[in-house]
Amino acid sequence: MACLGLYCGKTLLFKNGSTEIYGECGVCPRGQRTNAQKYCQPCTESPELYDWLYLGFMAMLPLVLHWFFIEWYSGKKSSSALFQHITALFECSMAAIVTLLVSDPVGVLYIRSCRVLMLSDWYTMLYNPSPDYVTTVHCTHEAVYPLYTIVFIYYAFCLVLMMLLRPLLVKKIACGLGKSDRFKSIYAALYFFPILTVLQAVGGGLLYYAFPYIILVLSLVTLAVYMSASEIENCYDLLVRKKRLIVLFSHWLLHAYGIISISRVDKLEQDLPLLALVPTPALFYLFTAKFTEPSRILSEGANGH
Repeated sequence: MACLGLYCGKTLLFKNGSTEIYGECGVCPRGQRTNAQKYCQPCTESPELYDWLYLGFMAMLPLVLHWFFIEWYSGKKSSSALFQHITALFECSMAAIVTLLVSDPVGVLYIRSCRVLMLSDWYTMLYNPSPDYVTTVHCTHEAVYPLYTIVFIYYAFCLVLMMLLRPLLVKKIACGLGKSDRFKSIYAALYFFPILTVLQAVGGGLLYYAFPYIILVLSLVTLAVYMSASEIENCYDLLVRKKRLIVLFSHWLLHAYGIISISRVDKLEQDLPLLALVPTPALFYLFTAKFTEPSRILSEGANGH
């Protein structure tokens, strides 16, 4: 009987030498996906560079949100922000390491995966066939193993480590904040982790193909907003505070990350020169900020120019 459906396959039940016995057409076990002949084959390939960059993007999301809300709620006079930033980095780093260790193969910082071939690989639940238009053959499985579920595992470890470490740290060192403000960054995480989980569950496939452009657009917008809000108009304003340099270099890293993700570094000698574009947005802002100064525009308008 022919195996219908884009993601339905026959699972190997018994193998003795050259003799192989396969089961009926159905869902493939976890860690396997169908090949062109409709047989379930184990995922034995190594993730591509683009796959690692995608996982890195999904791992960065909670870290960046942690840092944002820590900075937002810590206040200018709080001396605890730096320690909370370091703790958030430690939490996410440990969660990433533990996630890799518990993934197949267990105990090593390495994962085996199935190659992503098309967008539909992320949404196999939409391709369950109905041979007689009455009975549905359920063939939903993780065709992009483990790129879909490993993100959920990582978020779970991030949440557990945060609940174990952060409250103790905040209670001891956040003396500059009121009792009601100390734990607001933690409360914020309890909101954005479910949002990130739903985002991955619903839009994981779309994010996989769109994340390089999301990184570039958001990093450009946030850099422009930050420099405008900080009233940075020249290089001197940028060098006055170390924090501004840290923010600038962080955005440059994001720019480079997005460029590498888009180019995929398929041709190293052609793609690496693109990294020279990383400082361009900041330099363009500094060179043109004086022409868009609101006070200058208002004064010229009042003078009739």
